[in-house]
Amino acid sequence: MTEKEKMLCGEFYDTRDLELRRLSSNAKDLMRVYNSLPAENMDLRNQMIHLMFGSCGENVRVNQPVWVDYGCNISLGANSLVNMNCTLLDTGRITIGDNTLIGPDVKIYTAVHPLLPNERIYTDETGTTAIRTQTASVTIGNNVWIGGGTIILPGVTIGDNTVIGAGSVVTKSISENVVAYGNPCTIKKLLDKTAK
Repeated sequence: MTEKEKMLCGEFYDTRDLELRRLSSNAKDLMRVYNSLPAENMDLRNQMIHLMFGSCGENVRVNQPVWVDYGCNISLGANSLVNMNCTLLDTGRITIGDNTLIGPDVKIYTAVHPLLPNERIYTDETGTTAIRTQTASVTIGNNVWIGGGTIILPGVTIGDNTVIGAGSVVTKSISENVVAYGNPCTIKKLLDKTAK
């Protein structure tokens, strides 16, 4: 199993792997170009987003700047918006559904490290000190609104039609059709699914 396969399966993997370094460097180069494009050049921005992200639906918008780790592990659904200054740390998969709004300064993390230092830090067979890393994917449903400044931690799923209030820290999965906010983010209100 390659280090990339381990990474995407949620197993411990070696972040120093050459294939992973190449993928990350490529994403950083694409990101740098994307962030420097003229804002009004939507055609070129769309082309670059389709190169940088793993998959994109139709009519997506990603405002500049945006920050990614690999880019290729991000799936962005149709008619969705990622507002400015978002960080998508996609060592694991990040899936964003259709018609979803991601507010400015949102951070989505998928990397996980052991809590205990003696488990987190190790010496490999060459005598080099390294950090144990694994991933937990993040899934955001359809028709979701994530308020600005929210932080979403690894392994979280946010259900369809849910609203996450600005500045929340989402540590656990949130069900569909609710309003949730806070640190830690908790459900505050059920949404009426029949309301128009």
